[in-house]
Amino acid sequence: MKKIFNAAFAYMIIGVLSGLFYREFTKANDFPEGGFTQLSVVHTHLLTLGFIVLLIVLVLDKVFGLSGTTMFSWFFWTYNAGIILTAGTMVWHGMLTVLGQESSAMISGIAGLGHIALSVGMVLLFLSLRKAIVADKAVTTSTARSIAG
Repeated sequence: MKKIFNAAFAYMIIGVLSGLFYREFTKANDFPEGGFTQLSVVHTHLLTLGFIVLLIVLVLDKVFGLSGTTMFSWFFWTYNAGIILTAGTMVWHGMLTVLGQESSAMISGIAGLGHIALSVGMVLLFLSLRKAIVADKAVTTSTARSIAG
């Protein structure tokens, strides 16, 4: 649980700082106000996918004890790799836009890998959660039978 908490806290800090970076980097480079750049949504992605989702996962872990399983460990590292790849390519692409430079297909490919990792991580989370719910239901049913019995 501590690992999840620390990761959520780190994403909160990085998410807020990325918003500050966006504002200052675009001002420093005279980027037109209202012009779109990937930098404008990096902080939202980090705060939502990193901070908020991991806080929800923290609650699920508290209720179902997810973090003790191998599948949950795979979720945690795959999901975090996905966030880092996705946010990193957004920053890279956004900086190129602000600087007036061309992006490349490589950036899109790396971003795609980040999204794939996020998706795989979410599937692993649901598989881990399903396993915990089924195990919890079995314990609850067994307890109810022994009380009634």
